[in-house]
Amino acid sequence: SSFFADIFRNNCLNIGVLPVQVSAEFLTQVFEAIEQDPFSTLKVDLQNQKIMCEAAGASERFEINSYKKNNLLNGYDDIDFLNNIKADIQKFASNTPL
Repeated sequence: SSFFADIFRNNCLNIGVLPVQVSAEFLTQVFEAIEQDPFSTLKVDLQNQKIMCEAAGASERFEINSYKKNNLLNGYDDIDFLNNIKADIQKFASNTPL
């Protein structure tokens, strides 16, 4: 889409759905390509934050929070992330005076 409300974007990311925000120009190119060939596909490269439509000859970079990107790439939710750094949290807590 060319716009997502913050709460919708965060809800998507929290359940493992990548909301890719792109320009209206890119969307127009994609829609035109799909009209010509309904089997056109989009490819999303999360690592490089890029979305591509070969049929339209178009690609665009997209933004994503680095923490959320890391979680998506690793299949984590917030709890998984915390469980994976549990030892670091415990070490920090034991070395931090109350």
